[in-house]
Amino acid sequence: MSAAAQDLNSPVHHFVDGKSFAGASTRFGDVLNPATGEVSKQVALASADDVRVAIASAQAAFPAWAATPPGKRAQVMFKYRELLLANMEELAVIVSSEHGKTIDDAKGSITRGLEVVEFTCGIPQMLKGEYSEAVATAVESYSMRQPLGVCAGITPFNFPAMVPMWMFPVAIACGNTFVLKPSEKDPSCSMRLAELMVEAGLPAGVLNVVNGDKEAVDTLLTDDRVQGVSFVGSTAIGQYIYETGCANGKRVQALCGAKNHMVVMPDADIDQAVDAVMGAAYGSAGERCMAVSVVVSVGDEAADQLIEKLAPRVKGLKVGPYTDPAAEMGPVITPESKARINGYIDSGVKAGAKLVVDGRDVTVAGHEGGCFVGGCIFDNVTKDMQIYTDEIFGPVLCIVRAKDYEEAIQLVNDHEYGNGTAIFTRDGDAARDFVGRVQIGMVGVNVPIPVPVAYHSFGGWKRSLFGDHSIHGPEGVRFYTRLKTVTTRWPSGIREGAVFNFKAGGEH
Repeated sequence: MSAAAQDLNSPVHHFVDGKSFAGASTRFGDVLNPATGEVSKQVALASADDVRVAIASAQAAFPAWAATPPGKRAQVMFKYRELLLANMEELAVIVSSEHGKTIDDAKGSITRGLEVVEFTCGIPQMLKGEYSEAVATAVESYSMRQPLGVCAGITPFNFPAMVPMWMFPVAIACGNTFVLKPSEKDPSCSMRLAELMVEAGLPAGVLNVVNGDKEAVDTLLTDDRVQGVSFVGSTAIGQYIYETGCANGKRVQALCGAKNHMVVMPDADIDQAVDAVMGAAYGSAGERCMAVSVVVSVGDEAADQLIEKLAPRVKGLKVGPYTDPAAEMGPVITPESKARINGYIDSGVKAGAKLVVDGRDVTVAGHEGGCFVGGCIFDNVTKDMQIYTDEIFGPVLCIVRAKDYEEAIQLVNDHEYGNGTAIFTRDGDAARDFVGRVQIGMVGVNVPIPVPVAYHSFGGWKRSLFGDHSIHGPEGVRFYTRLKTVTTRWPSGIREGAVFNFKAGGEH
């Protein structure tokens, strides 16, 4: 166990060239315990020069790692999987202590990252190319996928284990080296993940972690040695990262904001729908890009039934710190997040939505300074309200009443975000039509959070994704590799003379 893992109050620095790296910067940021609102530790904020040291380490490690056979890279991932399972409890405590989510929630998120590591254990299969014999007389053609070089990942606070593991295991398994810039709000988990990679046999410099703010991000986006950048976070920042990275000649994938709608048809199993909403809207205190934040009820009867059964359960949510084993929902990440969420609730009331359940005044005994917001439900929400248009990123659910199915699907398609959606119905024809027509990247049928398994790929449409590639799975492999196609011809002793035009049959 690392020193940082043993003492959660120790300062957090960086991880470069296989070991802790203090850096030259004298700037530090505060890391809070969201359950108390108090500072628990400090994190170093890297200077541009500190980031360049990490990039240089990754650049130096790249040639040898890229030349390592994919099967040997996979062996490191097999060992890493074992270490993640052995250290699950420790990692969950690190996540919960800095993010605030419950231990069970933290373990669930680590498991989803672990599934991506398991996917990378089969990387030799994913890197296979294609071969064609006799594309012309005595000519063969084949393709291969080769790593980009140094890649970077910029990850959000809400999943400090899962989202980094959506990035660096795939990039590294493909033969790249990596510089990870996690959220400075909860940086410790990324440090521990990097330590475990080295313990699994990863050579020094292949994975580096720099903690920091915009200065670190901008250095990664502008340094010529960085070839690809992955990002998960808000749309405004994602668009900046995409445009800046592309302007500097980098391949960029930026997964951004969401406003996920769950359509409830009149024939839906209401009890099943209520169970689904409880987990999808209030899990992780709503701080996830796949949270259901809008329920579109087709018809008033379904809406009335939903609210009747949902309201008492939301009022009864057990809100508390991760140290309380009975807690169902933890705090949000910072006092600023709490204030922002409460501001949205205020705006919804002012706009005329009906606040069925109000979570603004929730307090937790012994944790009065904590960043707690209780579950909220708004009814009669209209599409012009700010609580409908914006991603609130908190435990606030909006219920919109649609007169029919066509209006419901139009609501989903008209929203600027296109991350995830779901339909709850017993009607197979309606479900099939919804899946085909809805303009959203990830769709669930009686599944409220349709996050793809690791061997498929995760990504939205519209302003929820900038770039051509989704994350992890086959799309992740395509993002972190370049296609090279080779055409070969070996002398046969027969000369045909110079050819000045394209010939039929592919020979040229």
